[in-house]
Amino acid sequence: MQVTETLNEGLKRGYAITVTASELDEKVTEKLKEAQPDIEMKGFRKGKVPLPLLKKQFGQRVLGETMQEVIDGAMNQHFEDSGDRPALQPEVKMTNEDWKEGDDIQVEMTYEALPEVPEFDASGIVLERLVVKADDAAVDEALESLASSAQDFEDKDGAAEDGDQVVIDFVGKVDGEPFEGGAAEDYPLALGSGSFIPGFEEQLVGVSVGDEKAVEVKFPEEYGAEHLAGKDAVFDVTVKGVKAPKAAEINDEMAQKFGAEDLDSLKTQIRERLEAEYAGAARQVMKRALLDKLDELVSFELPPTLVEAEAKQIAHQLWHEENPDVQGHDHPEIETTEEHTKLAERRVRLGLLLAELGQKAEVEVSEAEMTQAIMNQARQYPGQEREFFEYVRQNPQMQQQLRAPLFEDKVVDHIVEQAQVTEKEITKDDLQKAVEELDDE
Repeated sequence: MQVTETLNEGLKRGYAITVTASELDEKVTEKLKEAQPDIEMKGFRKGKVPLPLLKKQFGQRVLGETMQEVIDGAMNQHFEDSGDRPALQPEVKMTNEDWKEGDDIQVEMTYEALPEVPEFDASGIVLERLVVKADDAAVDEALESLASSAQDFEDKDGAAEDGDQVVIDFVGKVDGEPFEGGAAEDYPLALGSGSFIPGFEEQLVGVSVGDEKAVEVKFPEEYGAEHLAGKDAVFDVTVKGVKAPKAAEINDEMAQKFGAEDLDSLKTQIRERLEAEYAGAARQVMKRALLDKLDELVSFELPPTLVEAEAKQIAHQLWHEENPDVQGHDHPEIETTEEHTKLAERRVRLGLLLAELGQKAEVEVSEAEMTQAIMNQARQYPGQEREFFEYVRQNPQMQQQLRAPLFEDKVVDHIVEQAQVTEKEITKDDLQKAVEELDDE
C-alpha cells in the first residue's frame, strides 16, 4: 500500500492511496481461509472445500467486502500515523473507475484537518460573578402569585364576568340528538379558562343564577372524537351558581397546600428558589463574558467547511425566526451574509477550543447527568415521558444534542475555577437588564 500527499494548503489535505492487486488478493485469501473450516459444499466434508473452489464460489462477494475494509484500514492507518483529525467525514473516491479484478486500487482522499488549538493561561482571565439576594419584597411577590394560583371561588350577586366561575348543568345535542359525553350536572367552569369548546365560555359571560341558555358552538375540524369533528352543536345550559375568584389567604394553611410545614418554611423555600434562579441567570452573564474573553484571547485557523455549514445554519435559523409562519423547508434559498459568517467563525472557534480544553482536562458527562437531562426534556411531553426516554436512548444523535451543552457547561466551570473571579452584589432589576443585553447581542 502506498500513500502519497497531493494537497497541503492551510487545513486542506489530499492523498492518493494505492492498494496493489497482490495485497488485495492476499486479504481475500486470508478471509476465505478463516471461513474455510465452517463451510460445507456438496461432495466435500465440512472444512475440506478446496481454496480455489471457495474463491470461485465466494470470491466476488468477499472481494467487495475486502476492498472496503482495505480502504478504511488505509485511511485509519493514515490518521494514526499523521495525527490528523478530519473536521468532517473525508471525501473518498476511486480514481480508476474502469477498475477490474487484477488491477491495483487507486483512491483519492481529501479532507480538512482540525487545527492545532494553542495553549493559554486561564489564570490570567478576570471575571465578575453577579450576586442577587432575594429581598422580602421579591418573596412577598412570589407569595402573592402562589396565593393567586391557589384561588378559590365564593358566591356573588349579579351576572358572571370573565374570570368568574359558573356552576352549570348542560346537555349537548347534534342534529337535535344528545351525544355521549355531552352532558354533566353541577359542573364548575371558570370563564376564560379555555377548557371548553371555542366559543362556549364566551356565551356564558353575563348569565345569572337561574338562567337557561342555548349555547351554539361548532366542534373543531381536528376534534378528538371523529363523529363530532366539524359538527354544529347546541348545549342547553342551566346556571345554578355564579362565583367570583378569591385569592387564598397567605397563612400556614396555604403554605401546607404547597407542601411546607408553615408560612415561614414556605418563605424560606421561595427565597432559596429565587436565589437559585438569580444564580442561574448570573451564570449565563458570566459565561458570555468568559466566551467573549476567550474569543479575543485565542486565535487559530478554522476549517472553511465547518464555518460555511455553521453560517448556513445560522442564516436558516434567523430566517425562520423572522418568518414564523413558514413551516418546514419549503422556502427560497437563504443567502448567508458577512454577519452570519462572522458569527459562525466565533461559534466554530469557541466550539473547537472548548472541545480541546475539555479533552485535555478529561471532562466527561456522567450517565446520571445524561439521565437527568433526558428526564428534564421528557417533561415537555406529558403522558409520553417513557416513550421519549426510550427514543433518546436509541438515538445517538439525540443523545449528542443533549450531551453537548452539558459538556460545554462543565468545561466552562473548569475554566472559571482557574480564573480570577470577584463577586459583585446587584439588584434583581440590574440582573434582568444584564440578561436582556445577552439576548440583544
